[in-house]
Amino acid sequence: MAKGLAERLYMGEANLNIVGRRKMWFAIAGALIVLAIGSFLVRGFHLGIEFSGGTQFSLPATVGTAGAAQDAVEKAVNTAGVADVTVGAAQKVGNGVDATFNVRTGELKQDQATSVKNALVKDLGVPAEKISDDRVSEAWGGQVTQQALLGLGIFLVLVLGYLVVRFEWRMAVAAVSSLLLDLVLTAGVYSMVGFEVTPSTVIGFLTILGFSLYDVVVVFDKVQENTRGITAGSARTYGEAANLAVNQTLMRSINTGLVALLPVGGLLFIGAGLLDAGTLKDLGLVLFVGMGLGVASSIVFATPVLAALKDQEPRIKSHNARVLARRSSARSGDVARGERGRTGATTEDEPALASTTPSVTPRPGARPAGKRSGNRGGGAGNRPSGGQKRR
Repeated sequence: MAKGLAERLYMGEANLNIVGRRKMWFAIAGALIVLAIGSFLVRGFHLGIEFSGGTQFSLPATVGTAGAAQDAVEKAVNTAGVADVTVGAAQKVGNGVDATFNVRTGELKQDQATSVKNALVKDLGVPAEKISDDRVSEAWGGQVTQQALLGLGIFLVLVLGYLVVRFEWRMAVAAVSSLLLDLVLTAGVYSMVGFEVTPSTVIGFLTILGFSLYDVVVVFDKVQENTRGITAGSARTYGEAANLAVNQTLMRSINTGLVALLPVGGLLFIGAGLLDAGTLKDLGLVLFVGMGLGVASSIVFATPVLAALKDQEPRIKSHNARVLARRSSARSGDVARGERGRTGATTEDEPALASTTPSVTPRPGARPAGKRSGNRGGGAGNRPSGGQKRR
């Protein structure tokens, strides 16, 4: 009975040619990067008050809707006589009797903020202690950004060092390339959606780096296992052995991604969407998009980049050429098998054709064929009969 796709995925026998189509994956990644950079230039980012500075007023949710809270702040700003101050959209925080609306404005001086607050108290008819104002300097946001970039730099250096010691420098370059792709594309989605960039967003970015690295290391560990001593044989190219590793770890990557994305999806769609907990969407979006991209990039980007780098290594390039040449010779019948059978001569780099060279190209992701055990020694006809007498 033929196995279904799900069963073949679990058995690592899906035979998906992922590494072999690396040019297509690179083209898709390049197009997405261009789209993300275009969004950076055109739309930019909606920076939170922690990064851009300003004044934030907190009003009780009893004032009505978010639109009513925003309108009340705009009216109070005009009443206070403060000119050229922008008022942002209201954001609901919390639920029940403790719920509030946060409305951000441009940076105000202390006396201006006090005038706006007094106008709100008079217009809304709420006690003064129910309305608060917080002034945040833009310099504080610059310090947060600087510390975040410093943390990112230290993380990437440590990752490079670990991967070079654990694997090799080509694997380190491929893994870091995958991490940078995740960051750029996640930032692009954030720019397109227009969510506010807050310290929670920065924390989310640093979190997805660790998740992406974990999945890449799992795949690369299997690649290293499959390619150890590969130049001693002639059955597979490096790319084919790496593709086999991707197929063998594919279901594990998918399961890991689903387990991680389900709670994050609940945080984003239920917490921020249904329950209207606005403060959760900043963290939820970056985690959901970043983790999803981390799983995808470890499968269709990191390993293809590694294969492309390894194919430029002289030792691997020579091995790949030898494998393809022998495979071509086996198809055309140019190898003199009879002559090899008479001489029985083999070398360490050129094992006997019948035992190592497949007659056809192995399917992408297919497992190596088992070695056939032959009869050792002569057959019964080669042994002297027990009844024969020596002359």
